[in-house]
Amino acid sequence: MGHSLTWAYTDKITTTSEYLILPSQYQKLEHREKKLKRAELLIFFANYPVSLIGIEACGGAHHWARELTKQGHEVIFLNARYVKGFVVGNKNDFNDAAAIFDAVTRPNKRTVSIKTIEQQDIQLVHRIREGLVDKRTALVNQVRGLLSERGIVIPKGIKKVRVELPLILEDSDNDLTDLSREMFAEQYEKLVALDEEIKQQDRRISRLCNSNQLSQRFLDVPGIGAITATIIASDIGAGKSYQSSRDYAASLGIVPRQHSSGDNQVYLGISKRGNRYIRTMLIHGARSVLKRCSGKKDKLSLWLQALIERRGFNKAAVALANKNARILWAMASQDKEYDAALT
Repeated sequence: MGHSLTWAYTDKITTTSEYLILPSQYQKLEHREKKLKRAELLIFFANYPVSLIGIEACGGAHHWARELTKQGHEVIFLNARYVKGFVVGNKNDFNDAAAIFDAVTRPNKRTVSIKTIEQQDIQLVHRIREGLVDKRTALVNQVRGLLSERGIVIPKGIKKVRVELPLILEDSDNDLTDLSREMFAEQYEKLVALDEEIKQQDRRISRLCNSNQLSQRFLDVPGIGAITATIIASDIGAGKSYQSSRDYAASLGIVPRQHSSGDNQVYLGISKRGNRYIRTMLIHGARSVLKRCSGKKDKLSLWLQALIERRGFNKAAVALANKNARILWAMASQDKEYDAALT
């Protein structure tokens, strides 16, 4: 017999529903529903019996999970998509907490691994870099759009804007006024500054990759660079939260969706669930491998050439991304080096 306490964490309050776990069934304890302020949370749990605590994965949850684990509690993270199916009635904090309890007691629950501070540090660098890249893309698109309104068209691509915008600013024969020329010059300076900030984050990621043994081993896999190696190392850890390589690939959304009934097996496009950033990095890396596989005679290249001919370039890229995700999970969970002969 033991206790289970589930809670839904929000910015200001924590909602709890308390249950008593019996050997053969789950029976709700006296209907105690309580809201706690953030400052009261750790004090409440410090004076509470050691329990199983279910948490829906959300912002700030990793911090609370580490703190609760220090107090001796067992913490289980649940995927928010998985919990949603257990909500009964209208959505509110108490119904969410009850849904988390129902979900955490299931044997086939979809869990999320608790991140360490070091893992979150790596993700911090990647998120800042991703934000800078998004800002640069938005800036370039805005500049191209504003110039097109003045009859000046720059081809797509950041490199084209870097090269042609200074030439446009120096061209006195175009229709730019002094004001618009000044404004576009400021935008170009912002572009240069963003390029430098992104390079600074790239150098930081490279240092993180070199200092992490797991990400260093990941670099041996075709299509995996420092950016992909570090973010997957921070995401997968030792790989123990996934039972198989397919489970990890499925968590990234690079396996087919299924809509089957009886003997009628129907497979659709990839599910696109999970971490979009990691999925994108894996597919970009796979595309770079596919572009260079033509004419090569190694086992992987021959497989890719046949796959491209049979299914097309884009599907082959997703297939290689799926394969790489499984390889990386196996390397992490089994503490092995990459072996090209096994691919």
